[in-house]
Amino acid sequence: MTHIIADISISLDGYVTGPDPGPGNGLGTGGEALHTWAFSDDPEERRIVRETTARSGAVVLGRRLFDLVDGPGGWDDTVGYGAAEAGRPAFVVVTGSKPESVRLTGLDWTFVTTGLSDALAVARDRAEAASADRGEDLDVVLMGGGALIGSALDAGLVDVLSLHLAPVVLGSGTPLFTGGTPRTLVRRSANPTPNATHLAYAVHPGASGWSPARFGH
Repeated sequence: MTHIIADISISLDGYVTGPDPGPGNGLGTGGEALHTWAFSDDPEERRIVRETTARSGAVVLGRRLFDLVDGPGGWDDTVGYGAAEAGRPAFVVVTGSKPESVRLTGLDWTFVTTGLSDALAVARDRAEAASADRGEDLDVVLMGGGALIGSALDAGLVDVLSLHLAPVVLGSGTPLFTGGTPRTLVRRSANPTPNATHLAYAVHPGASGWSPARFGH
């Protein structure tokens, strides 16, 4: 069964970027520390990256994040979704209008202009098709940015919230939570590694077929 997984790295004080994020500084000042774990040589942290990438049938992101990863200084063969890992899922971008051009033409991009719910529906279809082709359950990963994940949580569109809690206090930046609907989650796993603590919460505890092992925890 395909689930919607919101997956993001976050600081101890709740920020998903450092201050002043933007072109050429996508993670903000000091924000690189949020993702130290993802580029580590630690075997357990490599396992989490590898297994998360392998179980991603489709990845959803917002237009602002797309512009950063597709722009100069964005993703390449060493920096990107899964980086050196082999996974190449479909990417679905929530946007008001399609871009005039795409730099990363080697990736499978779909641009949805009719809102987050429709984008997740497209991503679910792509993930389920990939699941059928590979003969295993694959998920939809909502990778950000923070505002998009917050909107999806508020709308009840997320099954599992996966947080990579980095041991850093950024002071300011882009917060993941800015109010919204109060919600009690159920912790499914907590996995400390040298550069982060990896937490998985069921947003809909009754969802069947999901386990921590499904998402690298």
